[in-house]
Amino acid sequence: MYAIISDGSHQYRVQEGQRIEVQLKELAEGEKAITFDRVLLIGDVEGGPKVGAPTVPGAKVSATLVRELKDDKVIIQKFAGGRDIR
Repeated sequence: MYAIISDGSHQYRVQEGQRIEVQLKELAEGEKAITFDRVLLIGDVEGGPKVGAPTVPGAKVSATLVRELKDDKVIIQKFAGGRDIR
């Protein structure tokens, strides 16, 4: 079974046991569970896929935070340069 969920401006196709990277979430201290309630489609079910309009009523996808990824800090410098017009 798989589902298509909407998170912010992104859509993900997810299934049980799969790992995905999503945008940073505001979680309470020590909280590891995330619930996505904007489920757009549920596939591989009897009678064909369930398509939401816009979401499937009552459908939720639960996930567990494995780790938080952070990349190195990037420093950007801009130099004001003008043109010498003659």
